[in-house]
Amino acid sequence: MTVRNFRVKLTPTEATEKIKDWVLGRNVSGVLVDQYERKFEDKVIHVVILEKYYMRTSNRASLTVTIDNFDGETNVHAVAAGTSEGILRFDWGAGKNFSNSVENALNPFII
Repeated sequence: MTVRNFRVKLTPTEATEKIKDWVLGRNVSGVLVDQYERKFEDKVIHVVILEKYYMRTSNRASLTVTIDNFDGETNVHAVAAGTSEGILRFDWGAGKNFSNSVENALNPFII
């Protein structure tokens, strides 16, 4: 499991779209599993679950990204899971690669 946390100069909706475009547009095996949004007044939270096949681990990995603006700035929390193989749970770098895709998509906007 690999976790990334950072803030960006985008709205949660803009950040969500950039992440989806990056993961789904650049990966043949990338799939949007689910997307959830809740709003309250001017606050919003997006939860996006993506999946991608990794040959190096011979399985599908999931990436759950939570994006909110509860404290006035847009916070991004990304967790890659299911990237390991075998009983030793060695992931050959798949988790880091998948969670890095969020950072790559939002890199110009990271605060």
